[in-house]
Amino acid sequence: MIAPPDEVIRQAAHTLLREERLDTTVLAAQLGISRVTLFRRVGNRDAILGEALWWLAERTLHRAVTDHDARSADLREPGRLRSLVVIEDYRSLLGTAPSLRRFLDDEPATAMRILTDPRGRVQPRLVEAYTALFERDVEELGLVPDVPLPLLSYAVVRLGESFLYSDVMVSREPDLKAAATVCDALVTGVLGVRSG
Repeated sequence: MIAPPDEVIRQAAHTLLREERLDTTVLAAQLGISRVTLFRRVGNRDAILGEALWWLAERTLHRAVTDHDARSADLREPGRLRSLVVIEDYRSLLGTAPSLRRFLDDEPATAMRILTDPRGRVQPRLVEAYTALFERDVEELGLVPDVPLPLLSYAVVRLGESFLYSDVMVSREPDLKAAATVCDALVTGVLGVRSG
């Protein structure tokens, strides 16, 4: 039986989690298929990496949401939007993930191309996920955004990338606290959230 595309992606994601370089020849052999079949099923190496990175990112974001929602009310940050806490937690989980750090260190150009491509497999999906987070806050709190939520989400994703991957992009240490401060100011301003 030929491995279904989700099995290919799962196997590729586990390769990244083990902090190993994704080699399509090795991946095809592990799955018991040829490289040609692998390419036909899921595309080239960049496509496989994009799907595997999104597979990991989606689970990380889900973990951030689940962890936030499982906290008792007295452990939550009063007055702070749920979406902003979840996004900060997500960014923090990514920033401390050894597998992502290894990928960024070993293949910086490939990592940036795949992670930040607005037509790629990661960034557009993350924009959609952030939009859903903002939509929940807007709906629950009766907020009126100054710009469409997908545009706000795109801006927050791009800001997050610039802080999270700053060591690769501009040879600067990532500053996730600054990312949270800037993103919070942007989002609360656009959504018309009043402090206090």
